[in-house]
Amino acid sequence: MPDVSNMTHREVNTVLRDLDGDCTLTGLCGQRFIAAGMSGKHIRIEGVPGNALGAYLNGGTITVAGNAQDAVGDTMNAGRIIVHGSIGDAAGYAMRGGEIFVRGDAGYRAGIHMKAYREKSPLLVIGGSAGSFLGEYQAGGTIIVLGLDTQRRIVGFFPCTGMHGGKMFLRGDCRDVRFPDQVTVREADETDRGELRAHLRDYCAVFGLDPDAVTGAPFTVVTPDSANPYKQMYIMN
Repeated sequence: MPDVSNMTHREVNTVLRDLDGDCTLTGLCGQRFIAAGMSGKHIRIEGVPGNALGAYLNGGTITVAGNAQDAVGDTMNAGRIIVHGSIGDAAGYAMRGGEIFVRGDAGYRAGIHMKAYREKSPLLVIGGSAGSFLGEYQAGGTIIVLGLDTQRRIVGFFPCTGMHGGKMFLRGDCRDVRFPDQVTVREADETDRGELRAHLRDYCAVFGLDPDAVTGAPFTVVTPDSANPYKQMYIMN
């Protein structure tokens, strides 16, 4: 259990590369780029990792006991990042595979530029609420926001701006949310609910939640209705 409180991010990553098997880091306090590009490691963090935790992650699992800062899972390719607290802005930026599970809230621009490729389809699950510009320019993958244990509205302003792929599930009827014209917004049907249960099975197990209680509420499904949303946004007829 290395105490890394006095180490730079380069030194911390050197420790991680040299360790075999699972490990726990204590004393982390804002060091950036932790576990960037790594794979095959199971890392537990006790402390607050800085920006770009798990950037370009290519496998393995990172578990954060508390909160994390911005750009969690930036451009990650595979693996799983679990955050038991809340996260900052731009989580999952351009992620193209793997899973990010957040028990608390997320800041602005979560899931921006998420994409899918062949068999890879990323999953971002936020247990609390998400800030503005959720799923901005989303091109693939799945974003789920559950709105659990929060007093905030489930999502902020301008969700799904420029969305042209993927799918979003928001718990509740979302009548107070304004969506852009280039997306389709509807109530989840039984096929959607089956997909939700599959996506949330591991999430609920990780955080000790009752999957029936979580998925039993109404859900709103958002999908793009055009392969060229920018034409609708920027070209005058």
